[in-house]
Amino acid sequence: MLTLFGVVTVIFFLFTVLPGDPARMMLDQNENSEQLALIKKKYGFDKPVSTQYMYYLNDLSPVSFHSTTEGDYTFLSEGKYNAVKLFTVGGSTTVLKAPYLRESFQKSGKKVTQVIGDTLPNTIVLAFFAIAIAIIIGIIFGIISALYKDTWIDRTIALVSTLGMSLPSFFAAILFAWLFGFLLHEYTHLDMTGSLYEVDDFGEGTYIKWKNIILPAIVLGIRPLGVVIQLMRNSLLEVLNQDYIRTARAKGLSELNIIRRHALKNALNPVVTAISGWFASMLAGAVFVEYIFGWNGLGKEVVEALNTLDLPVIMGSVLVIATTFVIINIIVDLIYAYLDPRIRLS
Repeated sequence: MLTLFGVVTVIFFLFTVLPGDPARMMLDQNENSEQLALIKKKYGFDKPVSTQYMYYLNDLSPVSFHSTTEGDYTFLSEGKYNAVKLFTVGGSTTVLKAPYLRESFQKSGKKVTQVIGDTLPNTIVLAFFAIAIAIIIGIIFGIISALYKDTWIDRTIALVSTLGMSLPSFFAAILFAWLFGFLLHEYTHLDMTGSLYEVDDFGEGTYIKWKNIILPAIVLGIRPLGVVIQLMRNSLLEVLNQDYIRTARAKGLSELNIIRRHALKNALNPVVTAISGWFASMLAGAVFVEYIFGWNGLGKEVVEALNTLDLPVIMGSVLVIATTFVIINIIVDLIYAYLDPRIRLS
């Protein structure tokens, strides 16, 4: 909760002090003095920054407080909150509601939660496939690299993984799109751009086009793949030098059974740590990849919001990513206890 409170505070003051008037952004070219005054009053932009900050916290809080005095800053009478009234004391009403991320400046009053809800599933699908590629291929090649330590196989895998870690995502996206989506399109049948859902040519709705996920998922998974390979190799080598592994070898167990039944589970702890951090960061790291490949996800939406200074969408997206990061780290703590019985949660 402290982490999320810090994120909320930083992004609010960061985007509040940026140049530009939010009310003017919402009205675009249709502004006049009366409309400008109404917008500022409606959203509290005419209040001091400290008061606007308290309003923002009130919007985000599941339990919020609202004045019943007409003219005050409240969304209750306008139906902006799907709220359940708890009780009223004096001129203040306490309600229970979902966090309110406000409305987009550029999408005709569309709620930010709806904007994120339309795009976040595509980003999660992309991140899931990317991390799956990194996990499966990374663990396999990490095991191979450990088994063939200091051979040409080990050195080749190390070289490839190092190149993968050092390759910027935006450059890899451009390179892969040009190479496999343009030059080799005749053989790969992959497109340079495209999203998970495509519109039917005859206007009969949308359909899922799975091949569009191949290139962005590979590009997004390249960097964590290199990390997983190196962590898996080093961790497995350390585990294979333990006394209980020597005992298993002395009992005549095959190397494959030793790795599968004894070494692999204990070697996965650092890999799980890396995977958890990478999966959460992929929601933010997918920004350039989604934009280059035309993938209609949260990352592409953030780029468009930055170009149009749609501050509520940017702030809401950052909050969603931060919340996801916190939740994933909690889940990782639970996985630790399963993988290593020596770890106890307090």
